[in-house]
Order: sequence, then C-alpha cells, then structure tokens
Amino acid sequence: MKISALIPARYNSRRFPGKLMKKLGKKTVILQTYDSVIKSKLFDKVCVITDSKLIFDDFKKKNLNVLYSKTNHECGTDRIAEFSHKFDSEIIFNVQGDEPFIDKNGLKALINVFKDDTEKRIQIASLMTAISDKNEISNPNVVKVVVDNYNFAMYFSRQAIPFNIEKITHNYLKHIGVYAFRKDFLKKISAQGKTKLESLEKIEAIRFIEMGYKIKMVMTDKFSIGIDTKDDLMKANEIIKIKKND
Repeated sequence: MKISALIPARYNSRRFPGKLMKKLGKKTVILQTYDSVIKSKLFDKVCVITDSKLIFDDFKKKNLNVLYSKTNHECGTDRIAEFSHKFDSEIIFNVQGDEPFIDKNGLKALINVFKDDTEKRIQIASLMTAISDKNEISNPNVVKVVVDNYNFAMYFSRQAIPFNIEKITHNYLKHIGVYAFRKDFLKKISAQGKTKLESLEKIEAIRFIEMGYKIKMVMTDKFSIGIDTKDDLMKANEIIKIKKND
C-alpha cells in the first residue's frame, strides 16, 4: 500500500501570519515539520504544498519536494486535494505545516488503521491526545474532540466539550492536526466545499462530520505542540533547546 504525506503550507495564517517561516531552532517551522515527516521513513513521498513564493523558493533552493498551489483554498485539505492526482498512493496524509513535533508512532498508528481495515470501511482517520494542561481546555486555539465508544469523532470545537456542568473528573481530548485519507475520498470531500459549522468554528474536520462521514480517531500519548501563536513558538523553541541539551 503506497502512502504519501502532503504538508499544506499557507503563509498568511489568520492567527499568526508568516509563522511557517519563523525560526524554530536553526530551521524554520515548516522545515522542522518536513524533516520530522521525512525522518519517520513511513512514506513513499513527502511534499510541501504552499501558496507562498517565499516558502516555495526556499524549498526549491534546498532541493526539497514542494508544489505551488492556488491561494484561495479554504483549508489544508483543499490545498492538498489540488495535487493529490500527482501522487500514486492509496492513502494521502495531511500533516499540517505547523506541527513540527509530530511523532512517528502516531503516524504509524494511523497507517495501521488502514492496513487493518481490510473491508475499506474507514475513509479518514486522525490523531488525538489527552489534555494535561488545564489551560488548554478553555484555549480556543486548542481544538477539542469528543468520541464515541468506538473512537469515532462525534464533534470538534474550540470550546470546552463536553460542557462539564457538575465538574466531574473528565479527561478532555485534544485534536492533533494530522489526517489520513483514502485518496478517492479526499478528492470527493474537497469538491463539496466549506460547510456551515466548519465556517463557524474554523475547523476543517467538522466538514466531514457535517456531511455524514465518520472520522476514526487514534490516541497518541506523545507530546505535540502546534504553532498557532507567538507563545507557542516561544514554547517550541524552549523544547528545541532542551532536546539539544539532553
């Protein structure tokens, strides 16, 4: 089963414009993400897909895989769908460009979802992890997810879900920005365009649920931090320093 990892890289991020070209250690955020995916050695092809001439030229100069996309895509899924036909793969991963610490074991677990699904019932899978920092529960930059008894996503939100009215001890779950699609499904879902709830929350995963599709969620216990704000970048640089000194 051939598998490709595509990394959508939108330069003008709404919350932190230009974040992908900010320095994270000695590399840029987008290059750290690309290198993390390459080092996993799980994929037949890895490629950045960007609407930024700055990112495109930087990757070309380094002889790294990059494609230049349209600028008007609604989300990363739509961006990678534009070029999915160029990749001879049954499974296409969408690894968000702002996930520099993405863990190999999490990626491998997503691959195993499709390897184990011999009847090809699962069309999309994604990652989640338990929230350990209570501040993240109320942080709108952290996307929360609730799942059913079979670990299929029921809903995603920037709000704290579920609402804990009686303050019962509950393990909240955080969505990690990685999706794995069957290639034909990726093209189909992208062609549908943005949905109402997706537009309200600004969470692309909601589109799939809103249209009646199931997302298989896979738990990972490995640390991950998405670069959504300047504070995230500061924390990430501290992590790089700690790893360097270990």
